[in-house]
Amino acid sequence: MRKEKAKRRYLLPDPKFQDALVTRFVNNLMLSGKKNKAYGIFYNTLEIVADKTKEDGLQTWKKALSNVTPSVEVKSRRIGGANYQIPMEVRPERKIALAMKWLIQYAKERKENRMSNGLASEIIAAAKMEGGAYKKKEDTHRMAEANKAYSHFKIR
Repeated sequence: MRKEKAKRRYLLPDPKFQDALVTRFVNNLMLSGKKNKAYGIFYNTLEIVADKTKEDGLQTWKKALSNVTPSVEVKSRRIGGANYQIPMEVRPERKIALAMKWLIQYAKERKENRMSNGLASEIIAAAKMEGGAYKKKEDTHRMAEANKAYSHFKIR
């Protein structure tokens, strides 16, 4: 076991917007350590979003991220030989991580010719409360609501 709890590492803000949340998103977007390429994709995405919506790209992205952020999720727990899906509140750090991963995952699944176009489409859809990532959040909430009866089995 670990002697002490691991220290939280804080990210440096990105060069263009001076926002640590952008850096965190780019780190999730990055493949094989190619951070400059990931930054390029993200900044191109924000330009595309700004062109399509006639609004600030960064604000639209933040709105999309907040729309996709889940507040509850279900965790599996084995009790007396049966597995129960127990609804749990999501920790603040995990909320953001899930929202970012879902946006990136559903952007990859879109059949666009470039990642920046797919990500832009997913961000615009999420900002309007539609799209794959928003549907994933709604499904998660629906599953937690359906299993509300097992909430007394909470994991400590």
